[in-house]
Amino acid sequence: MNKQEIAVEDLEQIYDTLADSIDQAGEGKHSLYLTKLALILSANLNDKDIVLQAMQDALKDL
Repeated sequence: MNKQEIAVEDLEQIYDTLADSIDQAGEGKHSLYLTKLALILSANLNDKDIVLQAMQDALKDL
């Protein structure tokens, strides 16, 4: 797997936009929004192993 680095500034913008999008999804639809987002990103990434590893990584330190 070739992991590409992303600039801190880009991660900050992604984080801020994600937070705003979760708020826009509205109460009770956060999980649906995040599921749809994960599936869309998975389809665009087109690499099952990276997606499955990211899912495990996201569970760490919750």
